[in-house]
Amino acid sequence: MAGPLAGKRIVEVGGIGPCPFCGMLLADMGADVVRLEAPQPHAGAKLFPLANTPCDVLDRGKRALHLDLKSEADRAMALALLRGADGLIEGFRPGVMERLGLGPDACRAANPRLVYGRMSGFGQSGPLRDAAGHDINYIALAGVLHSIGPADGPPTLPLNLVGDYAGGGLLLAFAMVCAMLEVDRSGRGQVIDAAMSEGAALLMAAVHGFRAAGMMPAPRGRNAFDGGAHFYAVYECADGEWLALGALEPAFYATLLARCGITDPAFQRQFDPGSWSALQAKLATLFRTRDRADWLALLEGSDAYVTPVLSMADAPMHPQNRARGVFVELAGVVQPAPAPRFERTAPEVRWPAPARPVDAASLLQQWSPSP
Repeated sequence: MAGPLAGKRIVEVGGIGPCPFCGMLLADMGADVVRLEAPQPHAGAKLFPLANTPCDVLDRGKRALHLDLKSEADRAMALALLRGADGLIEGFRPGVMERLGLGPDACRAANPRLVYGRMSGFGQSGPLRDAAGHDINYIALAGVLHSIGPADGPPTLPLNLVGDYAGGGLLLAFAMVCAMLEVDRSGRGQVIDAAMSEGAALLMAAVHGFRAAGMMPAPRGRNAFDGGAHFYAVYECADGEWLALGALEPAFYATLLARCGITDPAFQRQFDPGSWSALQAKLATLFRTRDRADWLALLEGSDAYVTPVLSMADAPMHPQNRARGVFVELAGVVQPAPAPRFERTAPEVRWPAPARPVDAASLLQQWSPSP
């Protein structure tokens, strides 16, 4: 196995969304991730029927062990497996793992060095600890959803990237690595209480700073970074394609004006919020006069800070993404490659989804803790 986490062993208790994403990130980095799957499909399988197919990208590089955790014998098998594990990640509601007999106390009794990562919507305590929810609910509670969208419309859903994946799975993966490093110093594992609502709130740290400094004084959609400023927005071209403009700094803004031949003195009021709406309308009219390819020939790669707004189908074909290998095709499914890049211990996808089946006896032999 390659990657900076080679040699680490992680048990992932089956689920959907953020917990499998966390497991995928750890597997990409070289950890041996074994996903415990129930004999019967979980409740989300009907809504997201990807299980055991190459399209279940979050299961790439993992192995799968079928255990019925409601069975005493299979629970004992899981505990035996955990004796040789470095970490466990689970995404059930608070209390579910305890009812299964696999809560933190039981698991750490089997392995005191175990890092126990818990993923939930609102955390293991508080008045909403037992409440059901999805990404939309978590980012709403964190103040994220209210901040995204047009000034004259409702809040806009940023897919389920902010709560489930960035504030959830990605943050838990970071926490797991931190805690496993700490085990090397203390010799003791610990429980990680990762709440997606709190992770989403954390992603807003800089934005809270902007607000406190008076840099976001206007309602949603009327500030510098949320689409209100003419120099930080998206524009439609003559062919219906879109450009992203990020000419924030004065020098880059000047490059934009020069390359586009803009001499209107009104554009010299770059940081006057009172002029933004009118200047945005003028830029919108300008960009609709030519196709996107023409604008990119003039602006892309320059300090005007202009890039195409690419679809998921087009993004893998862009020269920058092709040169860097940002996307890979595995078992016929185009998907993002592992990131970021390491000088020596390069991460890799060991095999495509679905997770490879493994039998309990061979896995226990492989993971048997050193005497």
